[in-house]
Amino acid sequence: MTPENLILTALALPLAACIACLIFAKQPNLRDGLTLLVSIALLGTVISILQQFQSGQVIEASWWNFNPGVAIAFKIEPLGLIFALVASSLWIATHIYGVGYMRGNNEKKHARFFACFAFAIFATMGIAFSANLLTLFLFYELLTISTYPLVAHKETPEAKAGGRTYLGILMSTSIVFLLTAIVWTYVITGTMDFTPGGILTGKTEAGFLAILLALFAFGIGKAALMPFHRWLPAAMVAPTPVSALLHAVAVVKAGVFSMLKIGVYIFGIDNLAATGASQWLMWLAAFSILAASLIAMQQDNLKRRLAYSTVSQLSYITLGVALASSMGAIGGGLHIVTHAFGKITLFMCAGAIYVATHKTEISQMRGLGKAMPFTFIAFGIGALSIIGLPPLGGSWSKWLLMVGAADAGQQVMIGVLMLSSALNVAYLLPIFARGFFDGSIKSDGDDGDDGGGDGGGDGGKSFRENLKEAPILCVLPPCLTAAGCLVLFFYAGKIEEFLAPIIMGGS
Repeated sequence: MTPENLILTALALPLAACIACLIFAKQPNLRDGLTLLVSIALLGTVISILQQFQSGQVIEASWWNFNPGVAIAFKIEPLGLIFALVASSLWIATHIYGVGYMRGNNEKKHARFFACFAFAIFATMGIAFSANLLTLFLFYELLTISTYPLVAHKETPEAKAGGRTYLGILMSTSIVFLLTAIVWTYVITGTMDFTPGGILTGKTEAGFLAILLALFAFGIGKAALMPFHRWLPAAMVAPTPVSALLHAVAVVKAGVFSMLKIGVYIFGIDNLAATGASQWLMWLAAFSILAASLIAMQQDNLKRRLAYSTVSQLSYITLGVALASSMGAIGGGLHIVTHAFGKITLFMCAGAIYVATHKTEISQMRGLGKAMPFTFIAFGIGALSIIGLPPLGGSWSKWLLMVGAADAGQQVMIGVLMLSSALNVAYLLPIFARGFFDGSIKSDGDDGDDGGGDGGGDGGKSFRENLKEAPILCVLPPCLTAAGCLVLFFYAGKIEEFLAPIIMGGS
């Protein structure tokens, strides 16, 4: 298959899955089985692209040229390829989990749900392979639009309100700030192409560069940089597979990926370092890291705690850009991978707990780990990776970010990263500990439960004796992604080597 056709195939497969979900809406087994096969085929296609790229081939495609430097175009480069590998591999796990969750929790409108999910993956592939700002912007907007029905899926007043917040913030920031930044960049440079070393290098003064960076940073609302982060906690009204999509597979990763790609290929890391244009962003990212962690500690709802954790962790990647050091940028790229596997594990475990017990509050979960050991052990592994403890992948990305801060002479940022890890311990490990070491399971009437679960006193049996793990399709995926957190510890060096050309100006 030609390189151009490989890109076309990677875009066409999830789009075909979207259409198939609608055609076979009333045949759930066929619909879900076909989508699973397509997700596996997409991963195979991305791996084929990887093999051709590593053999030295230039893989690109351009379909619509409006003006010189303005086109719908795609080009394979290391950062986008890593993002595509993460998204395509986790789509498989998330789809399997989604089938188990939607059926186990008796959710409605499965066909619409999985169709929108597949379309979101299509948009994600477009973002990953975009060769210029115009292509990135178009697929960025498609991703926002396609995930809105997922956020509002339950169609309750709360879900609709969360969906409006989600759509309102993301669309307004991208149109007001991001589009303005793209047009301004084109006026200055005459091109929108992603270019090693940055197309803005030497083209404008430091003050204007800082303003332009602000427009990009706040325009990429999916990066959830404070104060434009409120959409992320609001979106937690969605079903848990959507939360996994938002936090690990597509939406927020598309945001920080775009931030990193623009920093490297539009501004240029050396240019940012020479001008000091990213200093203000470094401090804002540091504030977001710590403030979101402190807010997370106060949340009793599990998904909201994980949502604010995501706000904090995303700012690690923005910090990697703002440090304007080679190791900071590579550490940010690696953190996209390690955070994806760690956070998707945590959200899928939260969903498994809900399917099995209908409990959503952390205060309701004491003793659950004794009856749901696979779920809580997977949660513990994911949490330790997010914290950054070896032998788990998150330890390497945090280490590289600290090295990047040291290279930039920003010792205060090293302290911020260390303090953040301590706060990660404070708001994640107590959930795991409560599951195994905090007494027995309460019946549903205790702890202010919402009426879900199996209840106590059934035939003289305790709640714990009645309780069991969620269905296998809800438990197996987080166990696999937890294993992925361990595998990444041993392969982080290879990812670092693969990403190195983005800084050295390689292809």
